[in-house]
Amino acid sequence: MSNAVHPRRKGFRIIELVVVKEFEGKKLVSATKEGLTLDESEDEAKKKEELKEKFEGLCKVVKHVLGDIVEKVVVSDRVVDSPCCLVTGEYGWTANMERIMKAQALRDNSMAGYMSSKKTMEINPENPIMEELRKRAGAERQFFR
Repeated sequence: MSNAVHPRRKGFRIIELVVVKEFEGKKLVSATKEGLTLDESEDEAKKKEELKEKFEGLCKVVKHVLGDIVEKVVVSDRVVDSPCCLVTGEYGWTANMERIMKAQALRDNSMAGYMSSKKTMEINPENPIMEELRKRAGAERQFFR
């Protein structure tokens, strides 16, 4: 697992298994898929909402620039070190499964559209790169309203 996504910061253990849905009485979820929720306090939830509002303009600009490459751009609370990461849809194949399927007999490009799922780009609002991009995108905001 790359250092881009760290549920470990909340005390979660990361187990890379495909078939197992539960471990020690706890439901397992994929950290590479959209919809990962981490327990948060009231203060953390408030801060998350403020950051979401603050970076809304940048999310629109990035989505406009990337177009159909990503399904949506959202503010993340799971990215710790990296400026951003791509995650797959909640019910789509993981990036690793897509890679495996492309390496198999399905090398025919006509099947590629069915196999690849839309990605969601999650940006890290606490990363200095994203903060600088937000400032620079401020001048572009009126274009995307």
